[in-house]
Amino acid sequence: MLLKKQGDFMSPNNLVSNIDEVLKSKENILLITFDDGLKEQFDLALPILNELNIPVIFFANSLNFEDKKVSTVHKIHLLRSIISTTEFLDKILKIEKVDFSDLEKVKAKEIYRYDDENSAVLKYILNFKLNFKQQEGIIKNMFDLHFEESSVLESLYMSEENLKEIAKLGYLGSHTHSHYPLGLLNTEKIKFELENTKTFFERLTGSKLDLVSYPYGTPETCTDEVAEMAKKVGYKLGFTTNRGINTATSNHLLLNRFDCNDLLGGKNYKEKL
Repeated sequence: MLLKKQGDFMSPNNLVSNIDEVLKSKENILLITFDDGLKEQFDLALPILNELNIPVIFFANSLNFEDKKVSTVHKIHLLRSIISTTEFLDKILKIEKVDFSDLEKVKAKEIYRYDDENSAVLKYILNFKLNFKQQEGIIKNMFDLHFEESSVLESLYMSEENLKEIAKLGYLGSHTHSHYPLGLLNTEKIKFELENTKTFFERLTGSKLDLVSYPYGTPETCTDEVAEMAKKVGYKLGFTTNRGINTATSNHLLLNRFDCNDLLGGKNYKEKL
């Protein structure tokens, strides 16, 4: 494995226990992370990592298990697999009037740097221009025309038994309850998203959750208020999607992460050279 030559892997529990020493170290300490608690991650990735003796953390949303609902973000992914980006945008703009500036178009391309321009615009409108009621109403109506929610739940996400298994290994973390961009919520909702998922998974698995990965992970969604609330409800480490290494001055609740595409072997790795 290419990354094995780049540093030493550390388990989530050891990272929590030794975070200050790790951040001060000049050695490369690595932790592999997966978001969304998907079944394919358990079925395909975990056996390979176990065989290689590489620890990992899986961040899951409690909405999928407690409320038995498919996350809106995944409904969007499934719809986009059968509906073109142009058609998807047209459907949304026929229902909701959205003002979209050139500056926002640039921002969309920065956030969704791995997507083409139209896809980046679509994602930006869905995640940042529509409120949650608008977004969920539009997507639910479209989703229900094409998919059966109970079937998608079973095929897309890990089972509760899967969660219990990875929790015993110390590999389960929180990705909040609903996969909302936390920085766009009010204080009460931020607390619910962070606290509810922690409480639910800890009761389900009998294991403590110390790590959280913030949905979307951008500066707009990972504010100081979000980090403070994460600390307040009991998380020890929080992960963004901001690219970069972490150092002794890093906020423990706002840690950077590299996308796999930015690392050795990734499709964008050469762009960094």
